[in-house]
Amino acid sequence: MQRKYLLYIIAGLCTVQTACQRTLESEPQDRLTEELVFDQIDKNADNAKSFLLGNYALLPSISNRIGNTYLDATTDDGMASNDNDRSGDYRLGRISPLNVPDNSWDNCYKGIRQANVFLSKIDGVPTTDELKKQWKAEARFLRAFFYFELMKRWGGVPLVGDKVFGFQENINLSRNTLEETKNYIIAELDAIKDQLQPNIMSDGEVGRANKGAALALKSRVLLYWASPQYNTAGDAQRWTDAANAAKEVMDLNVYSLAPAYIDMFIAGKSTEMIFAKMQAPSQTVEQQNGPVGYLNAAAGKGLTSPSQNLVDAFPMDNGLAITDPLSGYDPTKPYDKRDPRLDATILYNGKKWLNRPVETFEGGKDKPGGIVVQTKTGYYMRKFMGKFESTAAYANTTRHMIHFRYAETLLNYAEALNEASGPVKAVYDNLVLIRKRAGIKAGTNNLYGIPAGVTDKNVMRKIIQNERRIEMAFEEQRFWDIRRWKIAEDVMNKPLEGMKIEKKTDGSFAYTRFTAATSTFDASRMYWYPVPYSEIETNPNMRQNAGWEY
Repeated sequence: MQRKYLLYIIAGLCTVQTACQRTLESEPQDRLTEELVFDQIDKNADNAKSFLLGNYALLPSISNRIGNTYLDATTDDGMASNDNDRSGDYRLGRISPLNVPDNSWDNCYKGIRQANVFLSKIDGVPTTDELKKQWKAEARFLRAFFYFELMKRWGGVPLVGDKVFGFQENINLSRNTLEETKNYIIAELDAIKDQLQPNIMSDGEVGRANKGAALALKSRVLLYWASPQYNTAGDAQRWTDAANAAKEVMDLNVYSLAPAYIDMFIAGKSTEMIFAKMQAPSQTVEQQNGPVGYLNAAAGKGLTSPSQNLVDAFPMDNGLAITDPLSGYDPTKPYDKRDPRLDATILYNGKKWLNRPVETFEGGKDKPGGIVVQTKTGYYMRKFMGKFESTAAYANTTRHMIHFRYAETLLNYAEALNEASGPVKAVYDNLVLIRKRAGIKAGTNNLYGIPAGVTDKNVMRKIIQNERRIEMAFEEQRFWDIRRWKIAEDVMNKPLEGMKIEKKTDGSFAYTRFTAATSTFDASRMYWYPVPYSEIETNPNMRQNAGWEY
């Protein structure tokens, strides 16, 4: 019993240290914990398995990543409703080596160290070689995942390999290059992909790494590596490599788009979900982001305000952009006949929620004015919430934080193939699959609003970028996409807009755009994070990213 009790606190004991920090006082306890976990008398290896599963807990949660908002609230897709939220540090350019609101450096190196501890100890546990092989592959996947989280923020980072540093050791490692970091991640994924389970796992194992997860991570890494932020010399082969990596996922023939877009985010598992962080059923997303005008437990805090910029990106239900004269867009009825994904992503004025229409007009129940935190843009977030249009209160909803899903694979393939070969048929085919599932009308040419006969990859690039934006809104893609595409300096230095809505005496509404926020993006340094000052101060070999030096 004592041994099992200790497992409840094991994650905290095993992840206290980072790769570059040592606490002498905790060394004996750390050693004791490892001895209990990797115990030769644990015939079923339950303790070792629990240790491995504890490392999954360090995977990032997409919600409430920065302060109390989604990471997308630091982009042109939204903003924090609370003026004091730390996401404003990104928007206003207030981050620095002393102020990095995202704590990924420490968290990722904790995960890397825990994976290395597992790899160094598991052979001493009396379980089958087959199980050890699978578990080792899972640990290496997690380690690769954590390295990519570091890479996309800082570029090249120190690679520690399999070494578990002792608390007395000097760990003044230099940073590896960006290419070395990328190569290590890809080599690890290639080495383990066939050692992981090939298919979607049973209900009790959903959330564990499988072959699809390894290939999906490889696809994303190589897509980034091919993109302008990383591919400064314009190496065309990188796009071919990225396309091939996405095709590997597709060729598994395991995954497919879920039938209903909205259901995918509140299902325990689906054919589209490749890898996700498991979450217990809760009302947290609704309570944090729902409209503020409801009573008692149904009242939300409305912490994330989607932008008018994002709303404008959704086409009409015929697939045509709202700026297209043939689209049928009516600015006096701006939400009518739009891409159904708009309804699944954003709560707008008049949209039914909890048995009544949302009121984001001036003085409405959900935009009452005064000092209460409320939408700053005229919109609330809808995505990830349960189906509460016709209920009076929230209920616990199962939703997992999806890190990889099949729609991203299709978009990765379309983007990489377009850059490598131009807008060939396969590019169209993947976009059609996504738009068809979204509920957009096929049109007479069955292209779902995608312009026919596009031959210019630059034109198709903009189509793909917009499709990625709306399909994956609030899924922690936009923040990284505008950086890897090297467009952040353009989109982030434009006003973030909202919609002021005024109710007329006849019950109709007047809509006026306004600037809800301004942003500052310094292209000379803000494409990469600053290395935390604590790392620079304690490690004389640690190099700061350009523009962040003191």
